Amino acid sequence: MRSALSRPSLKHVLRSCSGAQALVQIHALMLVTGSLYYPHSSGHLISAYARIGDVAAAHSVFRTASNPNISTWNALIIAHSRRGSLDQVLRLYRLLVSQGRPRPDSSTFTVTLKACAQLFDLRSGREVITHASDLGYSHDVFVCSSVLNMYAKCGKMDDAMRVFDEMPKKDIVSWTTMITGFVNAGNPVEAIEVYRKMQAEGVEGDGIVMVGLLQACAAFGDMGIGQSVHGYMLRHHIETDVVVETCLVDMYAKNGFLETAHIVFEKMTSKNVVSWSALISGYAQNGFASDALWMLIKMQEFGLCPDSVALVSAILACSHIGFLKLGKSIHGFIMKRFDFDHILGTAVIDMYSKCGSLLSARALFNRVCSRDLISWNTMIASYGIHGHGKEALSTFLEMSKTEFKPDHATFASLLSAFSHSGLVEEGRHWFNLMRQEYRIGPSDKHYVCMVDLLARAGHVEEAHELIQSMPDEPGVAVWVALLSGCHNHKKLELGQYAAGKVLELCPDDLGIYSLVSNVFAVAKNWDKVVEVRRRMKNMGTRKVPGYSLVEVEGKLHAFRMEDRSHPQYEKIMDLLKRLDFEMRKLGYKPKTEFVFHDLDEEVKERMLGNHSEKLAIAFGLLTTSPGTRINSCRELTETVHKLQIEQLETGFKLETARHRSTSSSRLQQILSGGRSIWPELKLEHEALNENAEKVHLSSSSASGTTILTVLQALSFLVASLQEKKISQILVVLFLKALQGIPGSQRLQIRKAYDSPQHLPSAHACFNRLDLPECTSEEQLRRRLLLAINEANEGFGIG
Repeated sequence: MRSALSRPSLKHVLRSCSGAQALVQIHALMLVTGSLYYPHSSGHLISAYARIGDVAAAHSVFRTASNPNISTWNALIIAHSRRGSLDQVLRLYRLLVSQGRPRPDSSTFTVTLKACAQLFDLRSGREVITHASDLGYSHDVFVCSSVLNMYAKCGKMDDAMRVFDEMPKKDIVSWTTMITGFVNAGNPVEAIEVYRKMQAEGVEGDGIVMVGLLQACAAFGDMGIGQSVHGYMLRHHIETDVVVETCLVDMYAKNGFLETAHIVFEKMTSKNVVSWSALISGYAQNGFASDALWMLIKMQEFGLCPDSVALVSAILACSHIGFLKLGKSIHGFIMKRFDFDHILGTAVIDMYSKCGSLLSARALFNRVCSRDLISWNTMIASYGIHGHGKEALSTFLEMSKTEFKPDHATFASLLSAFSHSGLVEEGRHWFNLMRQEYRIGPSDKHYVCMVDLLARAGHVEEAHELIQSMPDEPGVAVWVALLSGCHNHKKLELGQYAAGKVLELCPDDLGIYSLVSNVFAVAKNWDKVVEVRRRMKNMGTRKVPGYSLVEVEGKLHAFRMEDRSHPQYEKIMDLLKRLDFEMRKLGYKPKTEFVFHDLDEEVKERMLGNHSEKLAIAFGLLTTSPGTRINSCRELTETVHKLQIEQLETGFKLETARHRSTSSSRLQQILSGGRSIWPELKLEHEALNENAEKVHLSSSSASGTTILTVLQALSFLVASLQEKKISQILVVLFLKALQGIPGSQRLQIRKAYDSPQHLPSAHACFNRLDLPECTSEEQLRRRLLLAINEANEGFGIG
């Protein structure tokens, strides 16, 4: 029997054993035959119990060992390491050291240092390193690799580099650790330099090294090196898997090589969620919103559920094209399937703001529990882009009462808000306070905001003085901000000086050259106009015309200047002619001075009349009924409002935006998709409007339970509304809606709205507001539906 359980066969039997019952039988046999007392038998048995998840039995074996050797200790330490019990690893290591015998070996230090790295416990890690050095393991390749890994995980790359340089022998793991460590520490240049040293020493890289190197190239933005790495992989036939190929897609996409990224993506034999997300993110971040949304749809067609990265990218794409309905659907999708953390929450808040629904952004901000500094900055910036500088300041002061301290991005958002609101004094005050009290040195973007604030308000000389006081050389954005202010306020002498400074910096944005050309044109400096336009021509690209988007019944319609392709073009032009006739009677005159071309006045007026935003508004007026809302188009909207056209008085929901043109065919497919564009993404509260439409406010046609369900679903919406007047009106409407509901259910609903944390007393609101009585049940129903729509608008659902 004893010969049947010789040491080699015992080790093999224990490794091949996968069942608890069989392992217990082997354990018993080892006790009977005495095999358990072989030098390494206890360690093998502990490892076997650990593999089947019975750590208690493994501890029992360890305790019964009369004099456990280091292999027995290591077996138990490794068992806890594989289970993720990192604190137990450190406890056992310290117990081993305290007993003095047996001495830890390379495996002991390697596993313990790995636990310190995973716990980010640098102090304990340094203690283990010192002990290992004392016992002569300072040059052990496995221990050194673990030391490198710990320092890299803890962000101590200087210490890691010192250890790395002192290593007499470096294996592929050590090189990989250093490359990945520098990438994760945000030093891609150093990562690339380590790879070059690796090549110089004749070490061949594998797929894992390539992953770290590709990540470095993606972060560094040097596509010359990135393409060289890709070529090296192809020439040396380095085996690639889905991880390596996804890194290639990510590298090309992040640096704007989207066609190449798409080719690599299409050639992938296996794609996972991360692969799709990398390409979707690349499209969204480079401004190709339609392609991002298209890929998101295709991803689902392949049976994959979007992860948080893909959804954040999709939300960004919706922000770019103002697609509020799809943004709402993605919001609902997230609510149903994900924990609504601060990253997703911040992205959705930003989307609502950029799609024009600031009320929804604030309501969601109030509901996000795990806010971080970026969330606060986003909310401040949201108020800023809507021109609500005082609300932005109020939010800033609210944040100051929390544990978060404003950073450079916070002040950039605040100063930008002041700029868009014309709050010059506030801007001056907080710019000085940022430097003196908060000890934050102004960067280029802070100067841009201040110059823009002063120049917008006409203080162009003060803005110029501020530029001259900058400690560093001003960037192109600073001069463009001054140039724009000079252009708007006809400060032509200073404007031409600023234009010259812009040209010296050779920007690559054609829009900037257009502004420079316009300033010279207003100043009648035609020689400079010719020079600038020659530069634009030599750049080999044309300025892509912008377009305006209008959302009607959940569909986006795109219009360009003098766009004749729309099927309702003739009706749109008829309406614009009527509006133009009425507006001229009110004193409106087209500002032809902003058409910087040598053309007849009549031609200039026609160009302005066919502006994309005017086409979008006219289409909206044609295709919507009274009760919808309008939010755009500056002077046109203001003048038409004076005409008291019913649709503009009640409002018309318009989202206009200007974007670089992307793939027009895909854009049209997405814009025309309507309700079927993303059938998988359904809001939790999607049925709310449908149910509300069916509610007939009398006990004979609808049960109180149905109305109760609708009204209770709206209770949290009412609590989120920022407009007190709307909240009060909703309370009154809800109370009126209770007339046909049984008393017990009516009491339940009234209690919901009487709750102090939601609203003031519903009865007080009812008594205080002087609203006309509804003379019919139909009027009451329509008013309730209108209130529900307002509530949906306030929270961002519909």
